[in-house]
Amino acid sequence: MEDVGEIRDVLVIGGSRYFGKRLIARLLAAGDRVTVLNRGSSAPPPGAVHLSADRDDEVALAEVLGGRTFDVVVDQVCYTPRQAAIARRVFAGRTRRYVMTSTVEVYEREDSATPVPETAVDPRTVAVDLELPWSDPEFLGAHYGEGKRQAEAVFAAGGDFPYVSVRVAHVLGGDDDFTGRTAYYAERIRTGAPVPVPPVSRPATYIHVEEIADFLFWTVGEDFTGPVNAASHGLLSTQELCTAVAAHVPGGRTVFRTAEAGGEVSPLSFSRSYGMDNSRATRLGFTFGDARDWLPKAVAETLGRDA
Repeated sequence: MEDVGEIRDVLVIGGSRYFGKRLIARLLAAGDRVTVLNRGSSAPPPGAVHLSADRDDEVALAEVLGGRTFDVVVDQVCYTPRQAAIARRVFAGRTRRYVMTSTVEVYEREDSATPVPETAVDPRTVAVDLELPWSDPEFLGAHYGEGKRQAEAVFAAGGDFPYVSVRVAHVLGGDDDFTGRTAYYAERIRTGAPVPVPPVSRPATYIHVEEIADFLFWTVGEDFTGPVNAASHGLLSTQELCTAVAAHVPGGRTVFRTAEAGGEVSPLSFSRSYGMDNSRATRLGFTFGDARDWLPKAVAETLGRDA
């Protein structure tokens, strides 16, 4: 691990909301030199350098970077192998480490009774297809996990690019949770509308918004590479989530409805088991909290006084 007194040059691509902005705040508080690159839609906090470019435009991206180099790049918004390929070409020789924010959804094809380790999806064996319609938002939305898998594969190819893929569990908490998932359950419970769940509903791994910001900040200061799972200890079921939400909805009623096989289910309801094993990160030195300990706080933060 680097000396805590060392000033690092860190580039964050994206990071304008949720745990990205929390990461930037942590880096600035630590005294790091922080550069934020986005399309110009939002300015970074005071103290950070702002670069504006479309990351999908390789020429523009290289041009705005100029001769800049970085100790670490944290890429919060890499969703496709095309984006990864551009980033790899542009940042080769510019950074000591490249940290990509990936997702638990890379394991969406798994169904394991025990939490899955990073080796369950080895990006070096994932086929990459740059010709798929990755620029189509509808296609990308339907292939989110596949896009992340293939992006990881691009960074892993050849073994000569110093990358980390942080496979982030489902994130909860914060008054700025933009996903609407906790609010979805609150509205259903408030009105007594059914919560559709699979015939057999499996629990999943989660992480608090502050904890994933802590994890990414910690990762910046480490020197490991490759995939790493980031998840709090313990699995949470849809029923447990609803119980925590119901505590903030006086007079509400939780009604579960079993969806037909293949039918639409509520967010954070899963028919497959693919909770993540966080032992690699634990061995490397990060200390996770327990999801059941922070869940009530996370729900309270998101629902606030209007629950």
